[in-house]
Amino acid sequence: MSSTPTPGERSGTQGSVVRPYGDMTGDGMIQVSFTLPVPHDKRAEGAALQLAGKMGMSPALLVHAKAMGPEHTFFVVYGSVTHLVELDKVEVLERDFPLLSAKEINTTIKKTLRRPLVVVGACIGTDAHTVGIDAILNIKGFAGEKGLEYYSEVQVVNLGAQVLVPELVERAREEQADAVLVSQVVTQRDAHIHNTTAMSAAFREAYPAGAVPILIAGGPRFEEGSAKALGVDRIFGKGTTPSEVASYLIHAVAQRHGAATRQQPAKEQQ
Repeated sequence: MSSTPTPGERSGTQGSVVRPYGDMTGDGMIQVSFTLPVPHDKRAEGAALQLAGKMGMSPALLVHAKAMGPEHTFFVVYGSVTHLVELDKVEVLERDFPLLSAKEINTTIKKTLRRPLVVVGACIGTDAHTVGIDAILNIKGFAGEKGLEYYSEVQVVNLGAQVLVPELVERAREEQADAVLVSQVVTQRDAHIHNTTAMSAAFREAYPAGAVPILIAGGPRFEEGSAKALGVDRIFGKGTTPSEVASYLIHAVAQRHGAATRQQPAKEQQ
């Protein structure tokens, strides 16, 4: 690719190469926020602008600075960058299973398992934020969709918040869980990564090879495509709906039992 942007690239509207948009198309303006471990004063503000310059923002405008306790300052900086975005090089993890209606999900469970699908869910470690796991499991659901409790062929066991990994493994064994759903909202110091890998390792130690429940982790900070590295079967990020999780569970269960889910439009839920 030429180092000199074409007119279309400069405008940010042509082809697969675009620029950030701020006050007008293609001006390259972006806004970033960060915290520095320094008290709020003129020196701290100068440090923030120095960092922005090293990040390639020129000119950079400090639009907000606020003390976060006696030793830290939070900043918002607005400025222009010269970097281009190459859309054709963006990698996206496409959904590899069909979205099914509640009727199709219940029917598939009956045909495949001939018993209810058992799902155990929890927030593990010190995470006390149950809004994510509740949105997927509770009947009230999320985004206008009913949670997994709504499905007649799904048995849900919601363990709630701050569940230790050994407790989760023990309860999953007691319930003979087909799937385990873990929500992680607290992410400081990569707690969501450490907790998920510890959970995965514990299940693989407790179960015979090939008998581990379907392991799913969800939360706003998980990266797409990181399931294998974390030792789980699937990662779901922010905005995931109950029907997506339910459809994936049917897809995974059907694969384990040598069946297949049909790719067809979702019908009206019953």
